[in-house]
Amino acid sequence: METQELHRGRLIDHVQLVVRDLAASQAFYTAVFDVLGVPMGGTGESWFWADELFVSTADSRAAQGTLTGRCHLAFQAKDRAMVDAFHKAALANGGKDNGAPGERPYHPGYYAAFVLDPDGNNIEAVYHGEGKRSAPSVRIVF
Repeated sequence: METQELHRGRLIDHVQLVVRDLAASQAFYTAVFDVLGVPMGGTGESWFWADELFVSTADSRAAQGTLTGRCHLAFQAKDRAMVDAFHKAALANGGKDNGAPGERPYHPGYYAAFVLDPDGNNIEAVYHGEGKRSAPSVRIVF
């Protein structure tokens, strides 16, 4: 087996989205992950992945022939400028506006933007305000 490296340590181990148009989804997620500083993990004939997100077509073995319903995913941003850049990149790569960058009432300092990806999933980038992490992520190599 080839060595793989993952970064974990948050609530979600992984999320799978099953999409109609893999090329459109890959263009969208490649653009927003580039802005968010998340490298693409790998690609195959009917799938791609990055960090905790796995995206596939309905004919992939993991999808069992069924498209996922509409989901909400929120990605962490390092600052407000990254949220703004996420929104801009998403709109330029097939996303639709679902909430322009701005403060939200969830808690003081919650700055976010929302877009719909090519399959209508509600994708968010959020900056929670100043805070200090003990580590950027947990590194797992196997």
